Amino acid sequence: MELRTFIVEDNATIRENLIGTLEELACIRAEGWADGEPAAREWLSAHADGWDLVIVDLFLKQGSGLGVLEACRTRRPRQRVVVLSNYATTDMRKRCSQLGADAVFDKSNEIDALIDYCMQQAQTGTRA
Repeated sequence: MELRTFIVEDNATIRENLIGTLEELACIRAEGWADGEPAAREWLSAHADGWDLVIVDLFLKQGSGLGVLEACRTRRPRQRVVVLSNYATTDMRKRCSQLGADAVFDKSNEIDALIDYCMQQAQTGTRA
């Protein structure tokens, strides 16, 4: 199964490389992206059933990834939300988990773990 994925990342280069890598290696299909919290909240509200996975950076042009996590709290049980950030400290991982993140990955050294996570979700996922 291909994961319908929404990316929340404000750095265009990182976003484009991430989408390319995940589409090639991890069975995802990018449905859209946002570079700030307001645009992400708007997209998520308008497409409540249109995604399987959201990948969120914490630091955005407007707002924060924590606000995006909060906006995903009412998601369906099959939908997954993960954080991909350079600020994946122990405290931040705990905070993200409290806000409902299914996983947190460090951009600098956990991209392979993110790819593995996406592949696992694609293999076990079912759409409601």
